[in-house]
Amino acid sequence: MSQWVTGEIVEIIHWTDTLFSIKFIADIAPFKAGQYTKISLQRDGKRVARAYSFVNSPESDLHEILLVEVKEGLLTPPLHQLKVGDEIEVAKQANGFFTLDELPQCDTLWMISTGTAIGPFLSMLMEGSVWQQIEQVILIHGVRLNNDLCYRAELESLQNNQPKFTYVPLITREQPQVGLSGRVTELIDNGALLTHLEFDDFPKNSHFMLCGNPEMVKALSSQLQNRGYARHRRAKPGQITVEQYW
Repeated sequence: MSQWVTGEIVEIIHWTDTLFSIKFIADIAPFKAGQYTKISLQRDGKRVARAYSFVNSPESDLHEILLVEVKEGLLTPPLHQLKVGDEIEVAKQANGFFTLDELPQCDTLWMISTGTAIGPFLSMLMEGSVWQQIEQVILIHGVRLNNDLCYRAELESLQNNQPKFTYVPLITREQPQVGLSGRVTELIDNGALLTHLEFDDFPKNSHFMLCGNPEMVKALSSQLQNRGYARHRRAKPGQITVEQYW
C-alpha cells in the first residue's frame, strides 16, 4: 500500500489542448532520475491513482510530471481541471528500475521515447550525472504533431551547449518543423535515422533505453534483437532496457 502525502500545485503548463505538465511541492522521499511516483485524487469517495514519471531532477524541490488528458479516463480529466493552489495526493516513495545505475557500461546511450514517456529521460538529463558516465547521448522523441514536442526549446538549448548531446524529434502525422518524419522503427529500417546522425551504423558499445507506447517498445525491441542486441537483465547484461508507459 502506498503512503500518501499532500502536494500543492504551484504551476501548470498547457502545451496543447490535452498535453500538460503539473509542477508541485510535496514532502516525498528522495528518488532517482527515471523513477516514477503515483498521483491520486478522491473520486466519488474512492481513491483513483496512476503512475507518472518525474520530469524534474531529484535535486529539485519543485516536482513535475507530464500528462496527456484521456477523455474517457478516470484521473487525467479532473487533473486537467486543477488550478494553482489546488492539492493532489502523491505517493511518499518513488519506484522503478529505469535508471542509469541499472545500466551496464556503454559509450553511446540511446534514449528513445514516444509522447509523455520523454519524462524520465528529461529527469536524467537534468540530473546531469549522465555526462560523467556516457560519451554520447542521443534522445529521440516521437510524437504525432509538431506542437506535441514539449520541452523542445529546453532540449535544443541543451544540444547547443552540451557537445555530448543530440536531440532528434520524430513527427508522424504532419510535416516536421525539425527532425524527421516517421516512426523510429521505419527510420531505422530505411536508414534515414543513421543517415541523419551521420552514422554508418549504430556506434559500438551502444545501449538502448526504450520508453513509451507498448507497441513501439515491443516492435523496436524485436528490431534491435534482430540486429544482434539483447535485452538487459541484472543476471545477464545486455544492450536494451525497456519501460512500457501504460
